[in-house]
Amino acid sequence: MLEQITEDIKKAMFAKDKERLDALRYFKAMLIENKTSKAPIAEMDVLIKHVKKLKDSLENFPPENEIRKKTEVEISVLAEYMPKQLDEATVKGYIKDIIAANPGVNAGLVMKELSPKIKGQFDSKLANELVKAALA
Repeated sequence: MLEQITEDIKKAMFAKDKERLDALRYFKAMLIENKTSKAPIAEMDVLIKHVKKLKDSLENFPPENEIRKKTEVEISVLAEYMPKQLDEATVKGYIKDIIAANPGVNAGLVMKELSPKIKGQFDSKLANELVKAALA
């Protein structure tokens, strides 16, 4: 992923796309920092955590705020590197399969099995709501 980010930084520089360039440079710095840390995690996990943090921060800004707009641009740039997103029907199918395989299971156990399948591909808060609805 680091090589792809570096190539995309070059493209953004030639295109003079400042917003994209800023987002990619910041993310590249995060990847390098992670790589040199004592306990590095997978590059995809760094991306997933960062995008989740950005999405959560959007709630703190009013719609016309400049920081919110910049954050939205950064999310859209980084979304290109995220894994393909799952649709709600697919996740409901996973939930149904887990419940069928484990009769009498509770929401926590379903989420424990579901989380690795949807990591970075579906919003975990929405997944939790779907699990609760399925068990109701």
